[in-house]
Amino acid sequence: MAGPLEQFEIKPIVPIQVGGLDLSFTNSSLWMMIAIGAVTVLLIGATSGRALVPTRFQSLAEMFYETIANMVRDNVGSEGRRFFPFVFTLFMFVLFANLLGMIPGSFTVTSHIVVTFALALFIFIAVTIIGVVRHGAKFLSLFFPHGAPWWTGIILIPVELVSYLSRPISLSVRLFANMVVGHVLLKVIAGFIALMGVFGFIPFIALVPLTALEIMIAIIQAYVFTILTCVYLHDALHLH
Repeated sequence: MAGPLEQFEIKPIVPIQVGGLDLSFTNSSLWMMIAIGAVTVLLIGATSGRALVPTRFQSLAEMFYETIANMVRDNVGSEGRRFFPFVFTLFMFVLFANLLGMIPGSFTVTSHIVVTFALALFIFIAVTIIGVVRHGAKFLSLFFPHGAPWWTGIILIPVELVSYLSRPISLSVRLFANMVVGHVLLKVIAGFIALMGVFGFIPFIALVPLTALEIMIAIIQAYVFTILTCVYLHDALHLH
């Protein structure tokens, strides 16, 4: 029986070696493309008809659109509208990557720290550039809360700086850890179904609500990842 961690193993599908560099097309690459394809199919299918009475696809797409639009408006403000396409794309990719990973035999892209950290690092760099371009040297005031006594800068500036630099780490680890822990737990409990034979119905009964819980966590983690991105955008645009 496969171990609970084997599901996270990256396997090459099309081996590609360029000058000693491994650029193979892997199962991770495949499921990233599947996630993008699924999002594309949903959104194109939802917008192609645009019936007066919304179809299920259209209602689902509108729900996603309104949720992220409200998130951007509430957390970033009116100036965040220009960043809505990026925030919406980010949410849809993370959401579908999480949910597709729940399919037996699939691969959970967001269970690898290299993927979640790459997303978080891109967000961190982009937000920092936006803040510097918008505010110039004044952007440094982000590391010293407005109204604090000047002498507290000895403590506050290093704390704020470390907190700011740790954003991509905390953002990526939160998503990665939740996906890994949940999938490992499901795999372990599913393994008991075969091991317990006729009594396998006992872990199966426990597996059903845990699967529902993991689906909920997959949705929540996509939401949290996106809303934290909006919070970082707000800091870059408005400082303190």
